Amino acid sequence: MPISNRQLYYQHLASPAFVPEAPEFSSAEGIYLYDNDNNPWVDLVSGVAVSNVGHRHPRVVEAIKNQVDKYMHLMVYGEFIQAPQVQLAGLLAQNLPATLNSVYFVNSGSEANEGALKLAKRVTGRSEIIAFENAYHGGTQGALSILGNEAMKYAFRPLLPDIRFLKFNEWGDLQKITSKTAAVVVESVQAEAGIVLPQNGWLPALRERCNETGTLLILDDIQMGFGRTGKLFSFEHFDFVPDILTLAKGMGGGMPIGAFIASKELMNQLQFQPALGHITTFGGHPVSCAAAKASLEVLLNEHLVEQVEEKGMRFEEALKNIPVIKEIRRIGLMLGIDLKDSTLCQSALQSMFKHRLIADYFLFNPTSFRIAPPLIITREQIDQIIHTLTISLNKIIEK
Repeated sequence: MPISNRQLYYQHLASPAFVPEAPEFSSAEGIYLYDNDNNPWVDLVSGVAVSNVGHRHPRVVEAIKNQVDKYMHLMVYGEFIQAPQVQLAGLLAQNLPATLNSVYFVNSGSEANEGALKLAKRVTGRSEIIAFENAYHGGTQGALSILGNEAMKYAFRPLLPDIRFLKFNEWGDLQKITSKTAAVVVESVQAEAGIVLPQNGWLPALRERCNETGTLLILDDIQMGFGRTGKLFSFEHFDFVPDILTLAKGMGGGMPIGAFIASKELMNQLQFQPALGHITTFGGHPVSCAAAKASLEVLLNEHLVEQVEEKGMRFEEALKNIPVIKEIRRIGLMLGIDLKDSTLCQSALQSMFKHRLIADYFLFNPTSFRIAPPLIITREQIDQIIHTLTISLNKIIEK
């Protein structure tokens, strides 16, 4: 008797956590995942902010198929002129401030942050990096070093030296940025802390302090980029521009890709002292770049970003009066739903799971869960989901 996929999953697939009731999906479309019995499950987290244009968007699928018919991997990144790479870089530059005009493609968010850290050290000649408590920046050694939660990294020490942590929204901490600081790494909105928004003026003040000390400001827009907040990039809400921007997740329309972006003047310094200052084999894979360009065109041409605020507000207004919900923190179509304790939060996620609603907890906020559906979600779908979500949350009140 052949071994089942479930048996293979538990016996041979390395996984960072044990999932006793892992569902098995056979297809996906739009906001839905379909199990082996063709039951639809609602994806309320977009594969953790990846599927912003939905699962298998026709334009993305078409771009992938067209590119596969031409070529896939040709040579390590940057050696040849490849249409998907350069066209995607050009489209990104058209939609970013003039100082963010040079794109380095990588494979993931962690790699984007790694490249940004290297660039900052190379440009400034300094070693100190400042990040923020409760920030998540990835799982590789450098990205883990700037992750603001000791519980996730103590077992892997020693990590990078010269890392300091400040408190997000703490104005007095800005003075701890000095002429010794190579870079400050920040999110416009702290995602894994449970959707923590910046206080008015705090991010521009951070930008000004970096200017005063000659420090580069790196914005990790990996989870909040590509329309999630109601702007194409999250910093557009907050009246500042970073020196280096890191992207991934929603960038590829479901395909793996990331990037760090800076000015041509800064990025060119990776070409010497040493030469090949940052290299990657599969970064900027032509198929991923074709998918990413199509996904970005969908966001721009179908005016999805302009609809995000209204859709997010529709969720917030309908859910805010449910008794079990303590607080809702929201920007665009990213909601942090706060309950009174972690036990209640886990019960809520389990109840939603039973109703085939896929939600997710935050790494650094155990009392909250996220709602972040694909941006293509319709108003009618939102209303249907709210009905089911209300039933799910009210069931845990009855217990």
